[in-house]
Amino acid sequence: MNQVKQFFTRYKMLALVIAIAVIWLFFSWQTEGGFLTPRNLSNLLRQMSITGILACGMVLVIISGEIDLSVGSMLGLLGGLAAILDVVYHVPLLANLSVVALCGLMIGLANGYMTAYLRIPSFIVGLGGMLAFRGILLGITGGTTVAPVSPSLVYVGQGYLPHSVGTGLGVLLLALTLFLTWKQRRNRALHGLAAHSMVRDVLRVVIIGAVLGGFVYILNSYDGIPVPVLLLLVLLGVFSYVTSQTVFGRRVYAVGSNMEATRLSGINVQAVKLWIFGIMGVMCAFAGLVNTARLAAGSP
Repeated sequence: MNQVKQFFTRYKMLALVIAIAVIWLFFSWQTEGGFLTPRNLSNLLRQMSITGILACGMVLVIISGEIDLSVGSMLGLLGGLAAILDVVYHVPLLANLSVVALCGLMIGLANGYMTAYLRIPSFIVGLGGMLAFRGILLGITGGTTVAPVSPSLVYVGQGYLPHSVGTGLGVLLLALTLFLTWKQRRNRALHGLAAHSMVRDVLRVVIIGAVLGGFVYILNSYDGIPVPVLLLLVLLGVFSYVTSQTVFGRRVYAVGSNMEATRLSGINVQAVKLWIFGIMGVMCAFAGLVNTARLAAGSP
């Protein structure tokens, strides 16, 4: 038993994959195979993308040692705003997205200012925002559903990529994996560091390629890759790069690791936290717009 525990402690990602596989097999057994059909997996990924977009921003908030309880209500408020701009004022999609994202940024910066500069605990700020944003949403919608939204907005939440585009995306991601693997080996060689085993890198690329191939094949077996899933993949790539390859990402980890030491090293901790909450607000805007598009309506 101890050996099994040590194995899963060492390979946490593998343990997560096994847990997901067990859950999927259980529900597939309960639904007589219906759970693992391409249609159901496509719908699950579409719904999950909204939570995933929120999680991209929440990761930074959690790493920095804070919490934001208002994201659900902020999502509803910004989604309702997107519906009003589309249905009542007929604002074009890109302008609608820009306005909603700007509002999300302003709300997030306000939360960050109260947390970082006014030193109000983020738990209290989020709790107050959760109640306030719900009330504002009821006020601007009059407590009624705002519908129907335009086809261009609906496509953001309900559309699919053409099969050829989905296949091309899979090939592009595989090529990116090959490039990053080659770049990592080259950089380690340039700095005199021992490179990973070639067998390990090849096996890693093969596994990633198999996962990408299965992902594209299953979704193309239905209607293609859902647009919200594409948006989530893009954001995951952006946040992975920001957190691992940029100064801001390193500062986020530093703030969460030891805020006082980070402050004494000359980093503006308050500004970092301010922009973390601002980014969280923008992610709420994206998630709210996708949610409104998926439902084809803004609802209080």
